[in-house]
Amino acid sequence: MATTADFRPGMVIRWNNELFTLVEFQHVNPGNWRAFVRAKLKNLKTGRVLENRFRAGESIDSVRVERKTFQYLYREGADFVLMDNETYEQINVAPEIIGEGEKYLKENVNIDLLFDDTRIIAVEIPIFVILQITDTEPGMKGDTVSNVLKPATTETGAVVMVPLFVESGTMIKIDTRTGDYVERVK
Repeated sequence: MATTADFRPGMVIRWNNELFTLVEFQHVNPGNWRAFVRAKLKNLKTGRVLENRFRAGESIDSVRVERKTFQYLYREGADFVLMDNETYEQINVAPEIIGEGEKYLKENVNIDLLFDDTRIIAVEIPIFVILQITDTEPGMKGDTVSNVLKPATTETGAVVMVPLFVESGTMIKIDTRTGDYVERVK
């Protein structure tokens, strides 16, 4: 067991029977009142971020998590086949575990898996990925007065809103946290 004095960013705790990672925290000592710790927690299963107050010195259930880097190789049926970069051992991972990030995965991309003993508790895909546009409508000439976006399909099947100047065959950088277009890549 740990206390709020042991808090550090990235720490994984079990709270309300769910696993959370500590995004940020602040120790507050408001004059005559009791001190407390204001913390932002990210749910490892849903990705939802919430704020909570803990009493200063409150006991917290700290979870030891092992982070390993794997390389995405290919799909086998519905599962993703990943290879451990250190031991070259291959494992199959269900799409439910990968979550929304599956639409940004292409072969040979490294992702991090978080393990609680032998059980996968979370998957962290890269924040930015570079994908090729396979299908998009041509932009209308002269339609550049405002920031107009159009839908474009990437090589992995993800649909992203891109500016009008982006054409089929263009490589773009995408933020996987929001699914937004970042920039064109040469």
